[in-house]
Amino acid sequence: MGTRILYSRQAEKFLNRQPQHIQRRIRAAIAALPGGDVKKLKGQAYYRLRVGDFRVLFDRDGNILMIVRIDNRGQVYK
Repeated sequence: MGTRILYSRQAEKFLNRQPQHIQRRIRAAIAALPGGDVKKLKGQAYYRLRVGDFRVLFDRDGNILMIVRIDNRGQVYK
């Protein structure tokens, strides 16, 4: 069984507002996890994935990957 990917409402809304090519790029990077530019965030329970100027904050619990937040580089940590 593969990994289930769940998106928060914020993550879904952000993705749906982006152009199709950006959506495909972000979804492809998420599907390729744990590969890519991933780091554990200090002081938080989340990991971050860098996709160009976008950041994807996520948490992994067994076979479930919860995408908590997707935003631009400067906004995601606020």
